[in-house]
Amino acid sequence: MTSLAPSPASLSTRAAIAADIPLVRELAERTWRVSYAEMLTGAQIEYMLAWMYAPEQIAKELREGVVWEVAMHEGEPIGFLSVALIGPQAKLNKLYVLPELQGRGFGAALLRRVEEIAQARGAQEIWLQVNKHNDRARRVYERAGYAVERGAVFDIGGGFVMDDFLLRRDLRAPAGG
Repeated sequence: MTSLAPSPASLSTRAAIAADIPLVRELAERTWRVSYAEMLTGAQIEYMLAWMYAPEQIAKELREGVVWEVAMHEGEPIGFLSVALIGPQAKLNKLYVLPELQGRGFGAALLRRVEEIAQARGAQEIWLQVNKHNDRARRVYERAGYAVERGAVFDIGGGFVMDDFLLRRDLRAPAGG
């Protein structure tokens, strides 16, 4: 039975494997269709889900060493993260929590997990992209010590663009409060 007030302390993660690809896709679809409904058109959401969460794309990333983890709460999957290590940098590709559990500290807890992964592998900084209209996510990142470096627009094909902020956090500096 799920508690009334989920706690990030009860969050755990486990490495995702190829058998988890359908689960990751399901979590992404459940999250994206709600979380981005006011930021992106339905057509762009579907395009990006098909592009970024294609089974062959996730399988390729797993083979190439991109870290994928499934977030668990009380034995149930509630989100996931994906981080790539590129020399002294880590790139946070994905960090999602089911919409009904957002705002309860799980995202911040997963962000701390990303930082643990990056530091354990020798990364000195983490960078990420966040939709310019995703104020809620940007606030989570900024509270954790990430700073907006710049805005950028990326053509992703299909007549769509990602209009994002690029954020960075130096892992050698203390986290934000």
